[in-house]
Amino acid sequence: MPLNPNYTSKTPDANGLYRYSSDENAVWGELFERQIDYLRTRACRAYLDGVEKLKLTGDRVPQVKDLDARLAALTGAGVKGVDAIIPQDAFSTLLASRKFPVATFIRTRQDMEYLEEPDIFHEVFGHAPMLTNEAFCQFMERFGALALTLESAQIKHLFRLFWFTVEFGMIREDGKLKAFGAGIMSSPSEAAFAGSGKAQMLDFDLMTVLRTPYRIDIVQPVYFVIDSFEQLVACLDQDIAAAITQAKALGDRPALFEQAA
Repeated sequence: MPLNPNYTSKTPDANGLYRYSSDENAVWGELFERQIDYLRTRACRAYLDGVEKLKLTGDRVPQVKDLDARLAALTGAGVKGVDAIIPQDAFSTLLASRKFPVATFIRTRQDMEYLEEPDIFHEVFGHAPMLTNEAFCQFMERFGALALTLESAQIKHLFRLFWFTVEFGMIREDGKLKAFGAGIMSSPSEAAFAGSGKAQMLDFDLMTVLRTPYRIDIVQPVYFVIDSFEQLVACLDQDIAAAITQAKALGDRPALFEQAA
């Protein structure tokens, strides 16, 4: 179930379809039209191409089974409906199988700007388009497999890599900074801040990423910029367990935010 008591996860019917009310479909449509218009000049080509390939529109909340079939035909990736936040090992197992978990509830209008936990708008509009990119899928698959091999004490640092790439990554494209992270794509307030020129943009460096703390309940004060998705895949060629050990020995970089109360 979602952590927020105001939300209830959907259950599919006998045909594997999730039912959404007219108001829920309207929320999807409002978010879609607002974000896609804003992102046309701010999102990377791979993301925008993915929106087209998956035939995402603002008409209604997409069905998980339809997206799964389209992704399977494009990159062998897919999506799987889940209640909400699932255990790390289950999450990593899905990633290692090129499957991305999709929470099936959608936010209300009260949470349009930002929702701390992922809903279907974040999962589908934010994540799914990038699953049409082969190099990105390779990174996701290898990340999931790696997570299943590490000790529990190393997982927190490993998921900093996920946070600053899959969730809040930026890429340099034709000399400009473009977004590809799902947390930027699916949050109006995050997208606005990432493009405001006020956030700190750092060149991607694995050790720096592993030493950078974050909070999930604020817009991000710092983003990391890659040069290509192949660069992401290549970073996993390193001994990640050893890198995490080194990062922990060096200690965290100073946080650019106040600690949560």
